[in-house]
Amino acid sequence: MSDTTIEKLKCLIIGSGPAGYTAAIYAARADMNPVMYTGMEPGGQLTTTTEVDNFPGYPEGIDGPTMMVQLQQQAERFGTKVRIGMATAVEFSHDKGGWHKVTIDNNTEVHAKTVIIATGATAKYLGLPSEQRLRGGGVSACAVCDGFFYRGQDVAIVGAGDTAAEEATYLANICKNVTMLVRKDYMRASKAMQHRVENTPNITVMYNTEVDEVLGDQVVEGLRMVNNQTKEKTDIAITGLFIAIGHKPNTDIFKGQLDMDDAGYLITMGKTAKTNLPGVFACGDVQDKEYRQAITAAGSGCMAALDAERYLTTLEA
Repeated sequence: MSDTTIEKLKCLIIGSGPAGYTAAIYAARADMNPVMYTGMEPGGQLTTTTEVDNFPGYPEGIDGPTMMVQLQQQAERFGTKVRIGMATAVEFSHDKGGWHKVTIDNNTEVHAKTVIIATGATAKYLGLPSEQRLRGGGVSACAVCDGFFYRGQDVAIVGAGDTAAEEATYLANICKNVTMLVRKDYMRASKAMQHRVENTPNITVMYNTEVDEVLGDQVVEGLRMVNNQTKEKTDIAITGLFIAIGHKPNTDIFKGQLDMDDAGYLITMGKTAKTNLPGVFACGDVQDKEYRQAITAAGSGCMAALDAERYLTTLEA
């Protein structure tokens, strides 16, 4: 490929969602002429969320897909070029001011002085057909996001780690009863979190128990559980099922080039969006395994764009 055919950019944003679109808004307003490639799931995880009630500025709430469309429109209003496509390979420069090479859909190479990574993380699900069919109809991977809709109702949560224990106690504060399904005969959560679960009267922990089927046609109406030791099946009536078995950050193509933690989340420097390479920044769930909220993702997208703008300024000095 000759150099003349390669598009050269000030700012390339990989991934959409609240982090990517907020970064795009700030970058566009700073005359960085950003180009965004949306990834496989334009709009990110919020496109699978039916109602968003906790994002500031929406007093009546808003559905996730509509919110993402509006964020895209706002980014485009300031000049962001939003393109459907997925980054499939990267070759980052280690030199300040160097060109970062990104391949899109295995066939198009673009070069950028700054790259903002907003590829997010993918929630892990059980993979049951009934679970996938009812995602958005009572099956959720975020209790903090969606628990409010099940206030005063009976729900269940699947998981055994700290996140599952934390979300179970969160749900117990607003729901009538919480049934916690633990696949083994013990929890992986820290002792402190286990004690919190044990001391919450409206949480029932079912050990050696897995989901056999989520019951309901349009929305969740119940859960068929199976004891993986006795094979006995039991049905319970619930209106919400929360899956808390972890997330996988979408960072495979960056392995070997960017610093990551043991779980694959990108490591950023201090209170910035800077990665270990000059001109490469990360924001949103791809570097945040603690909060994973739309509002925190948006805030980190703003930080990434400001960091990228300041980096470009140092190149011009």
